Amino acid sequence: MKIAVVGATGLVGSEILKVLAERNFPVSELIPVASERSVGKQVEFKGKQYTVVSFEDAIAAKPAIAIFSAGGGTSLALAPKFAEAGITVVDNSSAWRMDPTKKLVVPEINAVTLTPEDKIIANPNCSTIQMVVALKPLHDRYKIKRVVVSTYQSVTGTGKAAVDQLFAERTGQEGVAKVYPHPIDLNVLPHIDVFLDNGYTKEEMKMVNETKKIMGDDSIQVTATTVRIPTIGGHSEAVNVEFENEFELSEVVELLTNAEGVIVQDDPANKIYPMPLTAHGKDEVFVGRIRRDESQPKTLNMWIVADNLRKGAATNAVQIAEYLMKHNLVESDEVAA
Repeated sequence: MKIAVVGATGLVGSEILKVLAERNFPVSELIPVASERSVGKQVEFKGKQYTVVSFEDAIAAKPAIAIFSAGGGTSLALAPKFAEAGITVVDNSSAWRMDPTKKLVVPEINAVTLTPEDKIIANPNCSTIQMVVALKPLHDRYKIKRVVVSTYQSVTGTGKAAVDQLFAERTGQEGVAKVYPHPIDLNVLPHIDVFLDNGYTKEEMKMVNETKKIMGDDSIQVTATTVRIPTIGGHSEAVNVEFENEFELSEVVELLTNAEGVIVQDDPANKIYPMPLTAHGKDEVFVGRIRRDESQPKTLNMWIVADNLRKGAATNAVQIAEYLMKHNLVESDEVAA
């Protein structure tokens, strides 16, 4: 299958290329795409060098799928042009997530809703993805009433410039551009994305609204505090879930253990619990510190960790592409020929 990766030179774009290779996605031709200033640069895929091309050239090449990771403005402007050419777009930005005409997809949860007519498919926010993967099997069994989530998010979620700022501060390097309003090394910023009129940040409201849309249930109440911390390659979340129905902890652990895409790491006696360091480079969502909230009934506490560049972005997008191909929702080169 002919695949375009739009934003191929960025942090997530590079990860998409890595994930496509690792998962042996059947790429017959790779079309790396980036902004005008990157056209002509080289990217590596499976040991070969590929030349970055323009958006126009990518559309003319007629890939079956274009995975976008080039920012919301680019997606709003260009995804419809790819879609009009019959190319299915899987978009990593926030541009289309809350559009009522677009599907917001986490494959383990709602890929079954996809059809050949879905030409622009939205990839959810990284912090939302890992949370809903763990919540869905529990919602199906106990019905979630309310979620209180506090996140501890890696600087990689902001991009390469944020990683550069962190290491510049750590090593005392001067003259490196700052993407955060305060130092991030040895610090914690309760501020991700812009502040809104209601006092919450855009990131926090993404978690509220996207959770309801992905789970297909507007009755789920969500409140979030999203926090940036000086770690590399993994978002962590303290999640408190109130259910309508009573649960047994042993059954919760069993449901999570058997859930697709989830690995339970919950052995406090041996100091085993999820951490960004051990989730780094992996595709699964890791869940631990599973315990009853003793302050009120039918309520559970969990600690959820995932690599935000993998399951939180690149892997989820590639899994959507895999689902589209497996279920013949896009034309492969063979069919097209």
